[in-house]
Formats: sequence, structure tokens, C-alpha cells
Amino acid sequence: MAINLQKGQKVSLKKNTPTGLGEILVNLNWNAAPVKKGFLSGLFGGNAGIDLDLGCLFELKDGSKGTVQALGNAFGSLTAPPFAALDGDDRTGASAAGENLRINGNKISEIQRILVYTFIYEGVANWQQADATVTIQYPGAEDIVVKMDEFNTAHKMCGLVLLENQNDETFSVEKIVQFYPGHRELDAAFHWGLNWVAGRK
Repeated sequence: MAINLQKGQKVSLKKNTPTGLGEILVNLNWNAAPVKKGFLSGLFGGNAGIDLDLGCLFELKDGSKGTVQALGNAFGSLTAPPFAALDGDDRTGASAAGENLRINGNKISEIQRILVYTFIYEGVANWQQADATVTIQYPGAEDIVVKMDEFNTAHKMCGLVLLENQNDETFSVEKIVQFYPGHRELDAAFHWGLNWVAGRK
């Protein structure tokens, strides 16, 4: 069983052990196969070689803020602030496991909010062909599935899911799926206030 989260809908991840929520796994998977369907697909491009990256903005209770992403090698940490970490960087979408962001739910009392996002580092902004899906898993609960079911945009950045601390025992999880030109615009929309500079992998 799984919960298919709708845009604007919120569900709760609740503390279910004395130590906390346990490890929260956020998985991003997408279709890496090129799609060729005649003249129009050749004109607009398939998604062969698309590099879709998973990342997050974080804000901790002590006021510290930042990002976890492969760009800039900011892979994070599960055992130290920001208590969120990427497994690695799937450059093609060919990995069956996709990309994984892990959040230490046992440190919920130190986390204020986390905004999970994805962006196209390389390739055409063709979200429909990418057919990306985010799945959130944590111990003892149904999977939460977030489909990227909006496509008509040339923007390469997408805010996916917002997790917010509720009373240090529950994360509310809201489907966002909103597109932006880049990191700065996403940051501004959610009032994070980071200073952004260009970077490469």
C-alpha cells in the first residue's frame, strides 16, 4: 500500500518509537530511456543523457540554513548537522535505485523544515519524458508517493516536498511540485534567504 499525495495535500510522519521517527528515505527515480517518436520528438529533443539531481534546503532549530546536493559536493551528514545526506549522484537515471536523500528522523527536535527539490543539471527541460517520481519511506508506515504530474514548463528547478516540524514529534509532508528558473527563485519563494553562487560538479 502507498499514499499518492496530491498537490497541496499534507500528511504526517509521526514519531513511533521512543527515539524518534527513525530514518526517512526520500527516493527520486526517473525514466532514462530516450523517447523517439518521429519528427516532433527530434525537434524538441528526447531525455537521453538527462541529469536529474535530488537535493534539499534545510533550516535547523538553531537558525542555521543551507543545502544538501551533489552540486558543490554538499552531500550532508546523517549523524551531524544538517542530519540529512545524499547517497550519491546518479548522472544518467540509469541506476535502478535512483537518487536517495536520507533524513535522520531521530533528530526531529533539531530540524525546523526541509524542502526537497530536484533540478535538471544537464539536458532538455522535458519533465514529461523524465516521468519522475518521489517516494518517501520511514519505518512502520505506508510509502508516500509524489508524482511529478505537471509538465508544461521550461524551468529546470522543481520544489517537490516540504517537511515541517510539528511539536518535535511529527513532520507534516506537503506536495509542492512547483517549478522555478533556478535555486535563487526557489529560495525566494520559500523565504530561505541563502546567498547563491554558480557551481559545477
